[in-house]
Amino acid sequence: MLKQGFKAVKRNGGSPGIDGITTGDFGARLEEEIALLKAELESWSYTPQPVRRVEIPKPGGKGVRLLGVPCVRDRVVQAVLVILLEPIFDPGFSGHSYGFRPGKSQRQAVESARRIVTSGKEYIVDIDLSKFFDRISHDRLIERMKTKVEDKRILRLVGLTLRSGVMTNGSILPTMEGTTQGSPLSPLLSNIVLDELDKELEKRGLEFCRFADDCNIFTGSAKASERVMRKVTTFIERRLKLIVNQEKSKVARSENVKFLGMTIIDGTIAISAVSMTRAMDKVKELTPRRTHLPIEQSIGQINRWYRGWSEYYSMTQYPSQLAAIEAHIRRRLRARLVSQMKRPRTVVSKLMDKGVSRRLAYSTAYSNRRSWAMSHSPGVERAYPNIWFANNGLFIRSLSRLPHWKSVSCWIKIS
Repeated sequence: MLKQGFKAVKRNGGSPGIDGITTGDFGARLEEEIALLKAELESWSYTPQPVRRVEIPKPGGKGVRLLGVPCVRDRVVQAVLVILLEPIFDPGFSGHSYGFRPGKSQRQAVESARRIVTSGKEYIVDIDLSKFFDRISHDRLIERMKTKVEDKRILRLVGLTLRSGVMTNGSILPTMEGTTQGSPLSPLLSNIVLDELDKELEKRGLEFCRFADDCNIFTGSAKASERVMRKVTTFIERRLKLIVNQEKSKVARSENVKFLGMTIIDGTIAISAVSMTRAMDKVKELTPRRTHLPIEQSIGQINRWYRGWSEYYSMTQYPSQLAAIEAHIRRRLRARLVSQMKRPRTVVSKLMDKGVSRRLAYSTAYSNRRSWAMSHSPGVERAYPNIWFANNGLFIRSLSRLPHWKSVSCWIKIS
């Protein structure tokens, strides 16, 4: 099972922990490492090392998200614990829970939210848990696990993992509460903690969707939503000993709430305005005006990001949203091409080489407009049409394959 755990760790990749050992290093001496881990676990001498602290900036510059990177050997042990514990706990989890579960996905969560809104429950209680992973009570978690796990050796391993500590700036800090974001075991442990919330919501007959600590509860009126917000907040803070972020939590109609980067408008799924803005900012970051990178290399960088981004957000039912991102990418690239031409006569020469008439090339080059304004001019767009970028490798998601397309403005205001 340790070997099976290593396969899962290797598949997920990740950087090394505080010991600097990579998955490649571990795999190179796999038999030796596995034998050592086996002996330590059997003799109860296994002790996980502190995790390496990593700070990831939050979108919009609003603080940082604290992640932890366990050593590879500890990730292997945690992966085995997941293999052992998931079949015990997952079958009892709520059908409304979609995060980090086999056979469940973000798409399913968003589609479930759409169905609930379409049924008439258009008001949403959007609950945000403040520093959820950092505030999980170790004692309450172990007590919850004891109801289904009798083997004290397994519970001891989980406890050791939770209390392994964190290394930051060369110092080791104890972890008296919380579970490490970034470790293989944390997603399962978080679901065990929040399953208590799921069961309470089901007991109250409420419709909800939860993905990890992102939870939306659906009601038929604003008044009912306000009441649910008060009662559920009280339950979370008194019973679960967690904290609801009052600034980020809110009650609103579905079109004013984002869930997993999406929002529900008139019974259809759309990319939220926040996600669209972040995507536009990412395009700007990937296509700086002044760069020495060849256009082919820039296209490669854009493709690596946009393939993954558009694959997830292709669940939108509004084609103009992905089209807007793709148009912005092309315009940023056109602006760079014009900027690299520098002189008006070079612009004339390049445009005419691309089949633009002499008159249009001159009127474009000597229009006294800067590269950004010129990038949207007929002359530049005719010289570098959409097909030119496609032929040069720019990835464009096929809109025709996306289901249930609607035509609407891509900008959706989320209050």
